[in-house]
Amino acid sequence: MDWIEAFILGVIQGLTEFLPVSSSGHLELAKLVLPSEYTGESSMLMTVVLHFATALSTVVIFRKELLQIIKGLLQFQWNDASKFSVKIIISMIPAALVGVFFDDIIESFFNGAVLLVGSMLLVTGGLLFLADKTKNTTKEVSFGHSIIIGISQAIAILPGISRSGATIGTSVLLGIDREKAARFSFLMVVPLIFGKIAKDVLSDKFSLESIDIASLSIGFLAAFITGLIACTWMISLVKKSKLVYFSFYCFIVGTAAVIWSFI
Repeated sequence: MDWIEAFILGVIQGLTEFLPVSSSGHLELAKLVLPSEYTGESSMLMTVVLHFATALSTVVIFRKELLQIIKGLLQFQWNDASKFSVKIIISMIPAALVGVFFDDIIESFFNGAVLLVGSMLLVTGGLLFLADKTKNTTKEVSFGHSIIIGISQAIAILPGISRSGATIGTSVLLGIDREKAARFSFLMVVPLIFGKIAKDVLSDKFSLESIDIASLSIGFLAAFITGLIACTWMISLVKKSKLVYFSFYCFIVGTAAVIWSFI
């Protein structure tokens, strides 16, 4: 496997997992544009490793918040920490159900579906454009909000729909404080990513022959380091109402992908 390609894919994953431009969509487009050696089982394994890297970078950035969530669950008291923990759990339910019952259908989307990726990037761009126009508030995430944001996260399983863009955009449109929306968005996905990774590893989808330790390590490190930078940067950008720039980017890349699919 190509180490340079592994590095490029890692950087793409690290940046686009947190920036609202769809990491899954960009990985699919990158594999199409690059003379990729990552196909089939090796492609799936690299994707799992890269997602693990960005999940780990989220854990590092939000380690204090994650400890509070764990404490909230273990205290068995109905306080702010436990309420927030329950909201995170509620938000995970829609995506977890989709992942369990429609896993095979979802995997079929990740097979060079350029038209789908391009179309969904246009949808992401539209959502970000609308969210950028809303006024900032100090509203907290409620239990009802958690369900709606969770549904947005489930829809974002489609390649081209940005998970962070969908969840943050939906939160902002619901009137939630921008910084709180970003933090909630990044925290709610961590358990799902680790759960998906565990499911894939335990399902015997990967053989020992498909494992290239050097390339996987390079991809992992690239995704982890760029993820740390992108996560911190994204929180700052959301606070400053800079989502519109990402909407224009999604419109450009989405349009290019749609045109490419017909060529």
